[in-house]
Amino acid sequence: MSAVAIMQPYLLPYIGYWQLLLASDCFVIYDDVNYINRGWINRNRILINDEPGLITLPLLRASQNRKINEIKIAPTEQWQRRMLASVEMAYRKAPCFDQVLPLVERILNYENNNLAQFLTHQIQALANFMGLKTRIVPSSQVYGNAHLTAQERILDICRQEGATRYINAQGGQSLYQPSAFANAGIDLKFIAMQPLPYRQRGKAFTPYLSIIDTLMEVGTEGIGPHLAAYDYL
Repeated sequence: MSAVAIMQPYLLPYIGYWQLLLASDCFVIYDDVNYINRGWINRNRILINDEPGLITLPLLRASQNRKINEIKIAPTEQWQRRMLASVEMAYRKAPCFDQVLPLVERILNYENNNLAQFLTHQIQALANFMGLKTRIVPSSQVYGNAHLTAQERILDICRQEGATRYINAQGGQSLYQPSAFANAGIDLKFIAMQPLPYRQRGKAFTPYLSIIDTLMEVGTEGIGPHLAAYDYL
């Protein structure tokens, strides 16, 4: 069985994103679809003073009428040092701080102002750090099917990859027709994340934060059970 997952690139995404990578043989970064305002493409949450707080990658002329790979990141002097300082201040007492902060620094110092390429680089860097061997493919560079839309494009990518299973997050259930996948010989599955509590800097466990929160607290040695904490629907 060959499994494919397809998802827009997000900034330092939460654990459920990485569960899709773990469950798939090929993870397609959907970078030539329209940008989504106030979503997770250029922002995420970390624990700041015991409360979830946003870190945001500032963009130039971002619009939902433009594709993700057409958008540029603001000059680094406007955000890079400030974001790194926020992460450092939030997690300097975390048990795996010394292991994880250099990775965050390498990600934020990546010298490419194309949003899609910056996010693809950090997804690959984080996957390598966590030992995920999934093949990662930007949709804009391979499939040549941007003229297709919605479900038909997903099915075409699956066909081109020779996939027998397509995996999506639980929230995508309303987007797809199971019969269309069944007719194509593709098993349609959805992942339901089961948040596995771990010790945080806050008073109570806060799920669905950036993967940086998880890694700061459990490190690479402890990340395995959290990656595997999901069910198929």
